[in-house]
Amino acid sequence: MDSKRPYRSTLREEHAQQTRRRILESSAEVFSERGYANASLADIARNAGVSVESVKAQGPKRALLLSAFELAFGGEAGESSLAERPEVAAIAALDDHERMLAEIVRFVASANARTSSLWATLTAAARGDAQLQETFTGLLSRRHADYRALVDLLASRTDGAPANLDEASSGELADALSFVMSPEGYRQLVDESGWSLEHYADWLLVTVRGIVARAGEGPSDSA
Repeated sequence: MDSKRPYRSTLREEHAQQTRRRILESSAEVFSERGYANASLADIARNAGVSVESVKAQGPKRALLLSAFELAFGGEAGESSLAERPEVAAIAALDDHERMLAEIVRFVASANARTSSLWATLTAAARGDAQLQETFTGLLSRRHADYRALVDLLASRTDGAPANLDEASSGELADALSFVMSPEGYRQLVDESGWSLEHYADWLLVTVRGIVARAGEGPSDSA
């Protein structure tokens, strides 16, 4: 009898994880379509095929929005670094510098495609909710940290730029990459200007390569 308890406990845990994921995926859809103020827990529950109580058990509405974005963007809800996600770690481990950079850019391009509407909802909601603004600020800090980690990774490679950057230059490069690869950029170019995802991804890769190459050249002699 006792030997069955760990098995049953594992099944319950797996079921709870599946339910949470379904709720967060539903949250992403509802928030993207209706915005933060107009989305209700009942809407999310109905879309997920669960009870409202199950939705409430996942936390307040603002927590659902943030977790839904994290899941949609990186494949996992939580405050861990993107570099810790298995698919990102696999890209970072690639030996070929150009392929690694291309895979990272295309990962971000696809993630932006999944989350551009949800990101717009999140940024708008944060302006009107002090608690959400605080967690949103933390999300932005983690995003910058992810790009700083990317800069450090690029600098550690012997087959590509940048190299020998000082602290200020590394931070500035991380800022530039975060800006160019942001969901806001995707939204402007694809959602508003009508670019295809393929065109956007190709443009993004060329742009990122240019930014990284210029950073690797060091300061201009004419400066």
